[in-house]
Amino acid sequence: MTTIFSFIVTGMLILNIFLAIALIFLERRDATSTWAWLMVLFFIPFFGFFIYLMLGRRLREKHLFRWEDRHKIGIDKLIDYQIASIEDNTLEFRQSETEKHKDMIYLHLRNNDAVLTQDNDMQVFNDGRAKFEALIKDLEEAKDHIHLQYYIFRIDSLGKRIIDVLTEKAKQGLEVRVLFDDMGSRGVYKRHFQKLIRYGGKVEAFFPSILPLINTRLNYRNHRKIVVIDGRIGYLGGFNVGDEYLGINKKFGYWRDTHLRIEGSALHPIQTRFILDWNQASAEKDIEYSDRYFPVIPLKGDVSMQIVSSGPDSEWEQIKDGYLKMISRAKKYIYIQTPYFIPDVSFLDALRIACLSGVDVRIMIPNKPDHIFVYWATYSNVGYLLKAGAKIYIYDNGFLHAKQIVIDDEVSTVGTANIDVRSFKLNFEVNAFIYDKEKSHELAELFERDLLLSRELTLDMYNERSITIRLKESMANLISPIL
Repeated sequence: MTTIFSFIVTGMLILNIFLAIALIFLERRDATSTWAWLMVLFFIPFFGFFIYLMLGRRLREKHLFRWEDRHKIGIDKLIDYQIASIEDNTLEFRQSETEKHKDMIYLHLRNNDAVLTQDNDMQVFNDGRAKFEALIKDLEEAKDHIHLQYYIFRIDSLGKRIIDVLTEKAKQGLEVRVLFDDMGSRGVYKRHFQKLIRYGGKVEAFFPSILPLINTRLNYRNHRKIVVIDGRIGYLGGFNVGDEYLGINKKFGYWRDTHLRIEGSALHPIQTRFILDWNQASAEKDIEYSDRYFPVIPLKGDVSMQIVSSGPDSEWEQIKDGYLKMISRAKKYIYIQTPYFIPDVSFLDALRIACLSGVDVRIMIPNKPDHIFVYWATYSNVGYLLKAGAKIYIYDNGFLHAKQIVIDDEVSTVGTANIDVRSFKLNFEVNAFIYDKEKSHELAELFERDLLLSRELTLDMYNERSITIRLKESMANLISPIL
């Protein structure tokens, strides 16, 4: 018996050594993440190996998203044209404020093929009831197709209401596609959309589990929330589908989020993003190009924006790069709202430098956790920035889930990406980067209204936190690189 036990222990140690070698020499992770996983392997031998298989392996699928007809949209030629035009200063900008940030526009063009569109109309929602009433109205008025994608799609009263609308539109002959994330929407299966599928609707799950609770790509989730209606109306932002997003969940109370309704040429890259995600998830033939998906859109407004995506299939962290560029450009203020604040060192340093340079840095976080370790890691990081002069606010009117940054009433971003390692490196995300004084000012005003429903966390208050809280922060910081 002793010999068998020794053999098992020796095997576990050898397995851990080989995995450690793979981590250091093959995976090429950043140092903090590597050390965190080495600690998991060291302190949890054998079981740590399986934890790593489920959560730690890098996604190596470089060509995960495919669409052979992508060139038919004309975006590739437009991107080349815009890059060349910025380089020789011939690109025409409809607003002088947009031109001021052409270096940031150039970054997204080269880093993410994010075409600049300048003819958009944009409506901002910060309340779930208003957002979903507008969405359902647009769904009911759809004429040709509906493409709907959410990280979380719950089969509750809101989810069933949306399914009923989608089913009715499919019954009328419209093309309806629904894509949800398999882990984000745990407990949701195609059978819940049975009637919709019967009338011709199509439903898929992103990175589905092989068996219940067994998913080798568990750590890589599609966190995007996208709706495209007739190729003319789009929704993008932080709200998922579920009753809690209407503010009727007792645990969270009022749900404060930010979402955009967009009309204009930005619908072309939003539609492209959905099609790429759909083609990855669907076992059927890829969606073929059709003018119905990319109609000629009449002039809707003058809001300029770029739709930027990021994910673990990319070498670079495109949305984080955009965040860093915004921070570096700020001269007056930086307003940040995020449910999770677990950035890497580069992000913390950028904000610290902004604070020490005299920029008014304000960060708003929730007053309650939906993930306990994430909350205490957030608390620790804002404490670090308090020492540099940042102002930290804790939102007390329910749960804050908004993901938005505004600088200087000139540039803003709203989307799905949180300020944490998960959104920067592990999740598939999408954000709108907006170059518009009026809309950026509107988002800044929403932030300032939320200040009235928040309390400020001062450095003195933070320094007086209990030993229990300090211990929680230390534990959360220890595993924050792999949260």
